[in-house]
Amino acid sequence: MAEPTGFTVFGQETGHEQVVFCHDAETGLKAIIAIYSTRLGPALGGTRFYPYETEADALRDVLNLSKGMAYKAALAGLDLGGGKAVIIGDPHRDKTEELLRAYGRFVQSLDGRYITACDVGTYSEDMDMVARECDFVTGRTVEHGGAGDSSVLTAYGVFQGMRAAAEVAWGAPTLNGRRVGVAGVGKVGHHLVEHLLADGAKVVISDVYQPALAQVTDAHPEVEVAASTDDLVHEDIDVYAPCALGDAINDDTVQVLKARVICGAANNQLAHPGIEEVLDSRGILYAPDYCVNSGGLIQVVDEIEGFSFDRAKARASTIFETTKRVFAIAAAEGISTAVAADRLAERRMARIGRLSDIWLNE
Repeated sequence: MAEPTGFTVFGQETGHEQVVFCHDAETGLKAIIAIYSTRLGPALGGTRFYPYETEADALRDVLNLSKGMAYKAALAGLDLGGGKAVIIGDPHRDKTEELLRAYGRFVQSLDGRYITACDVGTYSEDMDMVARECDFVTGRTVEHGGAGDSSVLTAYGVFQGMRAAAEVAWGAPTLNGRRVGVAGVGKVGHHLVEHLLADGAKVVISDVYQPALAQVTDAHPEVEVAASTDDLVHEDIDVYAPCALGDAINDDTVQVLKARVICGAANNQLAHPGIEEVLDSRGILYAPDYCVNSGGLIQVVDEIEGFSFDRAKARASTIFETTKRVFAIAAAEGISTAVAADRLAERRMARIGRLSDIWLNE
């Protein structure tokens, strides 16, 4: 199999194999599907439904997210490539049966090179609708043979990564007695809060969506609420867990953050290259996002085999050891944890991916 020839956008070569623009005027569908790599297998990644201000913003996001999925799958030991899709629009206003089914037909046209699932703005019920027009869908509802809400194991995996970071930072794999700030308590964040409280952590949260905050505080009145995410970043916390959208660690937050550890569920947390070096210089231990948030991917992949929650959870538990391995490589090679995770993923993509060059007589 040939290496990706790449896709040039914003004046740069991205390395993507394929980028598909999907437009259906009747339903109002405007979507982009990006396939970064199929070197290890079909490209699997969720569909994000989000009101991007411009198509360029949507394209930038889907390119970054799809590359991250390739690295995430490789680091998790899965035989999958990396892909992602974005639907441009407000999911509360624009999501309809006909739009989702039209989107499903575009996914079907790729003939299995891309397998879709849930992401921000989409749910298992939406995947059931997409699946009425498409065979390459996972993350479906339990009623339709699926794994259900993938945020359950996403949060569990992040918690395992956080335990690994705690062991490096404080000598024990527990958050007991630590103050953890969780930015975003939606699908993943509120599950993460449950794990942290059960482990004895003190939790302070933030979210732009008031009902999400209320859901957590109604169940757990002991949880503190920050006035905003900006305020949360300035709090005296031991761990910062970004669990909303990307770019959470930027030039502003990196200078004021007091946490010893960053470990959260959001994708693409580092706003630009070089941020990881600033984190290192400040003594902040960063658990690479795509390393610790792969539990959801592990969950929906298991669905393809015939879902077993116990089997998927057992595999998600290995995120603890994978994260420790990333930290060990970073320390041994004198590099940042972000670079260490990239190297580990790239080594597997190269070593396992090359096996497809061996000809099989089918």
